Order: sequence, then structure tokens, then C-alpha cells
Amino acid sequence: MKKSISILFFALTFSGLVLESCANKNSKKSNMQKPIAEAKTLSAEDTAELTIKNLQAAFKGETTASAKYAAYSKKAEEEGYHEIAMLYHAASVAENIHANNHKAVLEQDGQTVPNITPEFTVNSTKENLKDAIKGESYESNTMYPSFMLTAKAAKNKLAGISFNYAYRTELKHLKMYQEALAALESNNVKSLPSVYYVCPTCGNTYQTTKPKRCGISMTSSDKFLTITSLDS
Repeated sequence: MKKSISILFFALTFSGLVLESCANKNSKKSNMQKPIAEAKTLSAEDTAELTIKNLQAAFKGETTASAKYAAYSKKAEEEGYHEIAMLYHAASVAENIHANNHKAVLEQDGQTVPNITPEFTVNSTKENLKDAIKGESYESNTMYPSFMLTAKAAKNKLAGISFNYAYRTELKHLKMYQEALAALESNNVKSLPSVYYVCPTCGNTYQTTKPKRCGISMTSSDKFLTITSLDS
């Protein structure tokens, strides 16, 4: 039976948290309009099926991102950019947490978890940062907002939570990569942080210091993963 989906202004997240604003209000409005329009035309059955496909796509994307950022970290270290290598290492850990969250929801729903062979190209650290910015921009401005709206329509709360965790973390990663590129271009890489903390629940990533609890999942910081070297 066809079911009308109400339009939300920038969408409430499934974990009870309000979605963070994108940096550009007009850009965000543009990115959100298409997914909302598409969701209105789908039945409840269609949105449920599409949510599973979105979970599988997100699992593939996060698995690939984790492997790619690990390789980018190695390249940055080889080029003498230790601080950027640390950023990539922390982000790789976070993306793996996102992939595992998506996988857990698929398994909970009895769905197939795709076998992934990550494919990517490693270039210079500068080009790798531009690639990372492009990828994080797409995920935080387009992909995850769309996936969250569809999951809400499908009433798949676990999928919504998993998508939200990744979405809010990718917003932070995007800013970190932009700052790293700016530092690289101004020959000021040593000013970047070299210590990171990653929430094991949602992948939320902190630089230099950590709060008492994760700002996304409320996980206690004594459970955070501490990234102080490329081996940690």
C-alpha cells in the first residue's frame, strides 16, 4: 500500500540526535531535496528493500575507505608527512567501525553481507587529500542524508542509527582533511595534531584531547581507541 512520507527539515536522526548542519545552508538544501522527493514516491516495501541496498553500498564504501586511508597513511609517512599519516590512520580505524556497524545491521536483518575487494589508486599525499575531501563531501552532503531519509521511511531504526553515526563522523573527517590540505599547501604540516581518539561505537574522531563521553553515541571516553602511533 502506498504510504506518504512526511518531509522533514534536515531530518531528525534515529538516535534522538539532531543532524548537524552542513557548512553551506543553500548547498544542504539542494542536496536534501532530491532524496526527499524520491522517498515520497516509494512504498513501505520499496523503502525497506532500498534501505538494505543502501546498507550494502555503505558497507562496501566504508570497507574500501578504511583500506584506502590505510594506504594513504603509508604514502604520507613515506613522503615525510607524519601528522597527515596519523590522520589517515585514525580515519581508517573509524571507517572500519562504520563498516562493521553496517555489517551488524545487515546480519541482524538476515541479509547478505557483500564480499568486498577494495579498489583504489594511491597518488601523492596532496592528491590523496583531494580525493579524501571529495569522498567525504559526497558521503556527508549527499549519500548519508539520502540513506537516513530512506531508512526512516522504512522504519529501520538500526540502519538509521548506523547511517547517522557514519554521517556525523564524516562531517568531522571532511573538516580534518581540508585543514590537512591547507597545512600541506602552506608548508605547515607540523602544526597538525598527531594524537587521535576514536570512539569504538560510532567512529567519532577526536584530535589531541578527548571529552568525558562521545558527542555522538555518548560512549564513555575510557573505552576510546587511542591513536598515538601508526602501530596503535
